[in-house]
Amino acid sequence: MKVEPVTLTGKIVKLVPMELGHLPALCSIGLDPEIWKWTVAHIANEADMRAYVETALDEQRRGVSLPFVTLHLPSNSIIGSTRFGNIDMANKRVEIGWTWIARPFQRTAVNTEAKFLMLQHAFETLGCNRVEFKTDSFNEKSRNALLRIGATQEGIFRNHMIVATGRIRHSVYFSIINSDWPAVKQDLLRKLSTF
Repeated sequence: MKVEPVTLTGKIVKLVPMELGHLPALCSIGLDPEIWKWTVAHIANEADMRAYVETALDEQRRGVSLPFVTLHLPSNSIIGSTRFGNIDMANKRVEIGWTWIARPFQRTAVNTEAKFLMLQHAFETLGCNRVEFKTDSFNEKSRNALLRIGATQEGIFRNHMIVATGRIRHSVYFSIINSDWPAVKQDLLRKLSTF
């Protein structure tokens, strides 16, 4: 399993390896407090976003994350970010997360296609056995989106994290494993064909 920066291109989105140069574009669309409501991070200004990007790039250098910016192809504009994280090469496992999308593009094909591209890369290029996802137990939108793409809810880690506001978060874990991927792939392709 060799995890290195790569560009993943679909019909609606392109996932481009994150760079510090993306900071102005990320700030222009990512300082909306509603985006960060259910995340561990608290991004309220350019300094917060810079720290977020620098942390992601540091994790990439250490081989534990692979961050992307999400480029909306029809408008040629950056509309969010996502990443492979908690990379475990020995066990052929990655997590897909740290995903946020500007509000005008939420509940569109953007997230579905981005997840498809990442899952396809994880299973068909990296040879993963397992892809994990986790979300705040209160984040119903995210939980429903993960079920919609074919992930299996595995359980709730109670008192799992303390978020930036100090609230103790319960995290809901989901996964897709390699034997699930053929059926999940066909279902995602069917969903994407309707957009």
